[in-house]
Amino acid sequence: MSMFKRMTDKLGHLQVSSPKHSHANLAATGGAVSATSTALPASPASSYASTTNTLSTSAYPYAQDCSAYQRGSISTERTSLSRYSNNNSNIPKPVPAPGFVSGGSGGAGAPAQRKDWSNREESMYVEDELPARFLPLRPKGSYRLSDFIIQRTLGTGSFGRVHLVRSKHNLRFYAIKVMGKEKIVRTKQVSHTRNEQRMLCAVQHPFIINLWGAFQDSTNLYMVMDFVPGGELFTLLRRSNRFPDPVAKFYAAEVALALNYLHGLDIIYRDLKPENILLNFDGHIKIADFGFARWCETTVWTLCGTPDYLAPEIIGNARYNKSVDWYALGVLTFEMLSGLPPFHEPDITPVKLYEKITIGPACIKWPEIHPNAKDLILKLMEADPSRRYGNLRHGAGDVFAHRWFSEVDWDKLRDREIQAPYLPRINGDGDASAFERYPEIDASMHYGGFGPDPYGGQFPDFEYTAV
Repeated sequence: MSMFKRMTDKLGHLQVSSPKHSHANLAATGGAVSATSTALPASPASSYASTTNTLSTSAYPYAQDCSAYQRGSISTERTSLSRYSNNNSNIPKPVPAPGFVSGGSGGAGAPAQRKDWSNREESMYVEDELPARFLPLRPKGSYRLSDFIIQRTLGTGSFGRVHLVRSKHNLRFYAIKVMGKEKIVRTKQVSHTRNEQRMLCAVQHPFIINLWGAFQDSTNLYMVMDFVPGGELFTLLRRSNRFPDPVAKFYAAEVALALNYLHGLDIIYRDLKPENILLNFDGHIKIADFGFARWCETTVWTLCGTPDYLAPEIIGNARYNKSVDWYALGVLTFEMLSGLPPFHEPDITPVKLYEKITIGPACIKWPEIHPNAKDLILKLMEADPSRRYGNLRHGAGDVFAHRWFSEVDWDKLRDREIQAPYLPRINGDGDASAFERYPEIDASMHYGGFGPDPYGGQFPDFEYTAV
């Protein structure tokens, strides 16, 4: 039996999360929440201009008409974690210089859905509890569901759904992820869920979703997160077919900053893809859906992720480290520039996909892209992790210093002083038109239970309020 056949048989027993439910585990942006009437800073919307051909403090080339960009698809189904030390100085900034290179456009459609795979059995003993430094660094609070008014459903997932809500205290909009305790316990995802909440408590970064609060009742867990109104990068990419070189570069650079930040905290993300990248009101990204993220100082071997984005060492069932995220950045960059993942074929079987990933870039049908972009993709998708960019002596510095990024001003990009290439259409606070409509449920029948709590002992610390 071949390795690929064994891999396929193994995946048949794994947990699948369907991507047509993205906000069912993520979040979005509109401000911060408080259990009382604490006012939190609102982010001013930036204006968009399309006058220059550089990525600097000026505008970004408006290379494609995205006037139809209003509604978006919801895609994955898990959650988002993050961590922060209120200190951005640890983010390497090796390449100061303004400007970007122009690129082409065009492309083809791609599958509307992708599945996440997670080996639940392995997760039981490989996904350890987080170290003490990831325990909540900020005071706890006492949120209740009655502090919010549910507006509508933003997405659904394996463990519940995500709602757009409005705070009764500060009148701002947030996304609340609701997860059923019984389903979490039955599918042996208690450790994942607790780790996700703890990491979110400790993380803060301009390009990563924020957790503002967490609480529970007798039947459900609740996480209050940013409401990010611009929808998924996946939606914009599908409607654009593919991104021009400067646009792909902008998003890839922001993702690189976020990954480097997480890796500095010994966090592997493990589920990078356009469906898990949200667009804020100002067009900058927010990485969401951290259900597969985990703390890791050295290596792990849990099988999880999205098949198109799996690194060869994951498919080979070998131990792996944070470099799998840099491999995924190479895949993401290719997909943004071409419109399709590098090893995609219509109706490709899992066995064939894993064979092509293991063989590597020799199987890729390259579109016409900038030579520097191709060079970076090849270095990120290097099959040997010991030779992969992001995993060498200089770490992420090699990625930041690559010539494709030579015109990026990393300081200004990190501080969101560079104009985003596309500005989502948002018609006021709480506009959720970028997300699909879902059948609504009677929240009073499903949430806010005060009866017996047979699973309460599994989630003793699931309570948090951001300051």
